[in-house]
Amino acid sequence: MSDRLAWERDGADWPNRAASAFVEASGLRWHVQRMGSGPVALLLHGTGASTHSWRDLAPLLASRFSVIAPDLPGHAFTETPPFQRMTLPGMAADIRALMQVLDAQPAVAVGHSAGAAILARMSLDGALAARTLISLNGALLPFGGVPGRLFSPLARLLATSSLAPRLFAWRAGDRAVVERLIRDTGSRLDPLGADLYARLARNPPHVAAALAMMANWDLDALARELPRLAPALVLVTGSNDHTIPSASAYRVHALLPASKVVRLSGLGHLAHEEQPRQIADLVTDAAQATGLPL
Repeated sequence: MSDRLAWERDGADWPNRAASAFVEASGLRWHVQRMGSGPVALLLHGTGASTHSWRDLAPLLASRFSVIAPDLPGHAFTETPPFQRMTLPGMAADIRALMQVLDAQPAVAVGHSAGAAILARMSLDGALAARTLISLNGALLPFGGVPGRLFSPLARLLATSSLAPRLFAWRAGDRAVVERLIRDTGSRLDPLGADLYARLARNPPHVAAALAMMANWDLDALARELPRLAPALVLVTGSNDHTIPSASAYRVHALLPASKVVRLSGLGHLAHEEQPRQIADLVTDAAQATGLPL
């Protein structure tokens, strides 16, 4: 699809635009935001989101960390790799290549939803040596039951259709549809947050990339390997998350008893957008708990 978001037009008022740059790595042109000084904190957003989801959290973390936040492959302003590379190992390898080009060695890694799975995969593959991995409502385990058996085949069917992303983008032209999708996550966002998600959802290539991720990912393999995850793992879960229920965090904790579960009362799947100050404090505390000087 050629009608990608254009930085000059669609990014003219992008949050933290002054921190944005474009970087070539792994054959892709990446949109990356960098700010602050100190130990490197890598922030990876979830499926269907972008750097905008860190709009309030990143500047708070920048008072103590050198923050790096890219748009994932195919999302927002980062180019899309071939469909077969939109796997969990493939995206982990692409992020590793980006970190090498940036000459960055993250000490802290923060991932929301699918972003947490990418960071876990990177760590297991020796591509990330962070002391601390913070999973914000992380999608670290496969869906169970009938939904799990249907999810990937359906996503693959939709992802290989040129019509499905355009149809979804057309439906997202109705602001009420986007607002309902956000409410269904269990979160409540301000109008700017809803506007930015609507902008992304109306873009067919962005939608296609999100579908390609869902179609290609195998979380069963990740779940089998999670017990050997090396970084200190903090599992942050919103009590009102309707996308990744809190029970998932406790299931991961059972696999990794040394991990820590932090349950946030009243917050949903987009907790870091609802309460960025609370998450910033949590990230700082978790980093300091491993002896990282801040």
